[in-house]
Amino acid sequence: MAKELQQTLPEARRKRVQRLKKMIIGIVAAGIVIPLLCCVYLICRLHTIDGTLKTLEQRLDELDIRNQELQTLLQQLQEQKSTPVQTPQIQEDSPGAEASEPVAEESFGQEEIHKVYLTFDDGPSIYTNDILDILDSYNVKATFFVVGKEGTNAEEALQRIVDEGHTLGMHSYSHKYKELYESMDSFTQDFARIRDSIYQATGVESVCYRFPGGSSNTISEIDMHDFIDYLDSQGVEYYDWNVSSGDGGSMKLSTDTLLENCTKDIDTRDTSIILLHDSAEKPTTVEALPDIIENILARPDTVILPITENTRPIHHIE
Repeated sequence: MAKELQQTLPEARRKRVQRLKKMIIGIVAAGIVIPLLCCVYLICRLHTIDGTLKTLEQRLDELDIRNQELQTLLQQLQEQKSTPVQTPQIQEDSPGAEASEPVAEESFGQEEIHKVYLTFDDGPSIYTNDILDILDSYNVKATFFVVGKEGTNAEEALQRIVDEGHTLGMHSYSHKYKELYESMDSFTQDFARIRDSIYQATGVESVCYRFPGGSSNTISEIDMHDFIDYLDSQGVEYYDWNVSSGDGGSMKLSTDTLLENCTKDIDTRDTSIILLHDSAEKPTTVEALPDIIENILARPDTVILPITENTRPIHHIE
């Protein structure tokens, strides 16, 4: 009996030791696995938050652009209240809506016709070729203020813009407001990059520029006149707009609304520079373009032109 008891005690002790070992191993494993799982969870959460922040930042930029457009529209309405409507004098040899040849800007006196400039920001995009096809079908020339895009498709789109007689302008390389307007150095570096990018793709040294958000944007803490002076030192003119299609915001507008926004006030001014966007998010702009062109060309004494050195620029600030 005593012998059996002696044999049982070591066996019980051995089992307790094994249980303790298992418990210790389990605790250590849990101490390793749980923090790892927490790290994975936190990384996933940080990734989600980062994506949300980027989306919000993009949304804020869109709202800033929309705010600038609304301010411009308000300014136009105020000007219209204080300025009498000018009725164009119809010339016997004025171009009609069915003109078969593109119109040269220098062919007309400043006061004889309404000059309309279709300008497309933010391209090239998946819709650039569609826009060019439409313009070609009406034998109309436009202006493209492009941003930095890499790849063969982008380079081919830029080359086609030039080959078909349209004007190729700059709209910054990054189109990131905070980076672009952070300092004079950041602006000049971005300017050099977009100008060189266009030259490398097309052999054209662009002399037209449009500020992201317009020259009256409220994002830049540096006086916009400093940037304007720099452009002037580079032989570059900047162009704002006095007609907004309204397609710059996140809200999708109908083709009828775009048509009305682009054409309702053309007869009240001698020069209309219309802001449109060449962007993958703006399919209705492409859909509305034929109606916009036809509406403009149907007006007496009205022509559509590309921006050239003879174009009187629209400036939001002086």
